[in-house]
Amino acid sequence: MSESFPHSDSGSASSSSGDEAEWRAVANGDNSEGEEEEPPAIVSLVDDRVFTDPAAALEHCKAKSGLDVLATRDRLGLDFHGMVKLINFVRQAVHEGKPVPTQIEAKDLDDEKLLKPVLEDDALIVCLDDLPPPAGAAAHGAEKGGEEVDSLLKRNSELQAELEQLSKQFANYRLTVEKTLDERWQADDEPEDAPTTKNGKRKDEYYFESYAHNDIHEVMIKDAVRTDAYRDFIYSNKDLFAGKTVLDIGCGTGILSLFCARAGAARVIAVDRSDILDKARENIFSNGLDHIITCVKGRIEDVVLPVAQVDIIVSEWMGYCLLYEAMLPSVLYARDRYLVPGGLLVPSHASMWVAPVSDADYVADHITFWRDVYGFDFSGAMQRDIYADSRVTTLPPASLCGAPSMFRFLDLHTVKTEELVFTAPWSSALTRTDGALDGFLMWFDMFFARSRDEKSIAPMTTAQEWVKAGKTPDEHVAFTTGPWGIETHWRQILFLVDAKKKKIRQLGEGDAGKKVEGEVSYITAEDHERGLNIKVTWKVEGEEGDAQSWGLH
Repeated sequence: MSESFPHSDSGSASSSSGDEAEWRAVANGDNSEGEEEEPPAIVSLVDDRVFTDPAAALEHCKAKSGLDVLATRDRLGLDFHGMVKLINFVRQAVHEGKPVPTQIEAKDLDDEKLLKPVLEDDALIVCLDDLPPPAGAAAHGAEKGGEEVDSLLKRNSELQAELEQLSKQFANYRLTVEKTLDERWQADDEPEDAPTTKNGKRKDEYYFESYAHNDIHEVMIKDAVRTDAYRDFIYSNKDLFAGKTVLDIGCGTGILSLFCARAGAARVIAVDRSDILDKARENIFSNGLDHIITCVKGRIEDVVLPVAQVDIIVSEWMGYCLLYEAMLPSVLYARDRYLVPGGLLVPSHASMWVAPVSDADYVADHITFWRDVYGFDFSGAMQRDIYADSRVTTLPPASLCGAPSMFRFLDLHTVKTEELVFTAPWSSALTRTDGALDGFLMWFDMFFARSRDEKSIAPMTTAQEWVKAGKTPDEHVAFTTGPWGIETHWRQILFLVDAKKKKIRQLGEGDAGKKVEGEVSYITAEDHERGLNIKVTWKVEGEEGDAQSWGLH
């Protein structure tokens, strides 16, 4: 604590006391040294202009957008608490690219989450006390004098406590979600002599147990990109589902089965090995669709279905880098065992993408950060093997230093399990002349076709292009997990080049348009049957090539 306050080298009590008094005087605005206080930097509510006076900032907002913040305050009778919500409400709308609302009602501000600042250290919130008082309140304010100041200070203290509590709750939620996701993706640590299934195929009970809890299903269902795509395809193509028998593999909470039943399927068979199936069964009963949906517990390879064939297979099987978790082979087993000739898989196609990355800020934040941790060097321990593993993250398009390359395209109606271990070429052209070739980013696109003979989903077609090519908004359903799309729970996977073992390629003048190419290999991890080892080779035009492997465990 002593390092946070001015202190005397003499160490005397009187000197320390005097220094603390001096610090408190400065903190309270008593600048006896005559130094000028730096004016606040107040960012406009509607653009990037900066003001030193809050009233001027709000006047600019009124002139540019038509929103009169002070008039809204007076009309709604907002206190300090309400003004904080109002400011964050407007900033959130601007942040999301929405028009600035000119008529705000009390119901718009009825959300405690609006207490959390959209703009960190928002100077406009700090300067709320400097705004003109509500109309007719001047005399009243003069009468109350110091009493109102004390009340505002008290309220400010209460708000700080509330914000701290909200921050803690948000942090706890993030930790819970991250822990659940980590458990989902971890390799099971069963010893070699652990019990196997009756046919001796797997020892992955931990994988299924990780899906028994609510948290991971909440994360997946709240991933609107993912869940909306299934819903939109099923509801927009009810003619495909009407009267059909549908198999839902890895049904989880039963949400996809419920979509199919609501779309008119005559029968839906929901299969899951996890204990979440018990909750799915209850969800189905509670929604009155138990006469259509039958729940079957077990691996699809082990169970006996109550039907010989199905017309449609629905499954959300995708993992990181598309194939992590190794659930697709189970879907392909069911396809070959149960799907009628000409039957449909939902989704139907997938494409896999890679692009070179240059992001000095990311490297500084996550790699070189360990060289100076509060003045201590942690690099020896914390940077050991730091380049060996992949990183689940979301990067902006600006982080890419080359054009994306589609290195694998899967038609799920025809692909074979043995083809999921492969080596494929990739090729890109550099687009940057600054920074360095720090690594490679991977993601995937998913497509939902009405027919297994759909010809418009060709290799090199992106999800965005295919959706845009539809004659109606619902004709083509697809989504991307790449940097140009809305973030999904899959995010993207970043592979950083090992700066300890390799010379990092610097980008410079003349590199724009230069070709960089190589191969991507997907290899099953020896110590984790649901994991992957991914190898990338790369070669910049006219230079020697390089290669590196990363684990996805």
